[in-house]
Amino acid sequence: MPAAKKRYKAVINNQTYTIIGHESSQHMDMVTKLVNDQLKEIKGLSASINTEEAAILLAINAISDQLKKQEELLKLQKKNRELKAQAQKANELANRLKRIEAIETEAKQVLEQTGRSDVVIHNHLEAQQILNEHRKQEIKGRVPQDT
Repeated sequence: MPAAKKRYKAVINNQTYTIIGHESSQHMDMVTKLVNDQLKEIKGLSASINTEEAAILLAINAISDQLKKQEELLKLQKKNRELKAQAQKANELANRLKRIEAIETEAKQVLEQTGRSDVVIHNHLEAQQILNEHRKQEIKGRVPQDT
């Protein structure tokens, strides 16, 4: 359920405006202060500028800032997606590495059990070959041989 709309009385350039919205009073106080400060700054840059012209320049500045922030947000969202993809890939690689380490550890245990602890395993493919060979031997030992 959306929050109830609130009425806020803002005094901008000595004129009172009623603003209706969902923002807190603290937020609207800050907005009002910034608008008044920026109007004063714009009017201070040129003595001939009237309030309407200053308000239009303020609106242009605000929209420009908003567009820059939206572009920045889009870039950050894209970077966030890229980082999440990299993190997922790193996680997958870490899991693969754990599986490879488990294969190598199991192969070393097989070598120790079979009295061949002097054999050096250079990579996970060699480790997998050792395990495959060991499993074949186990299967051959269980299956009755034709004579």
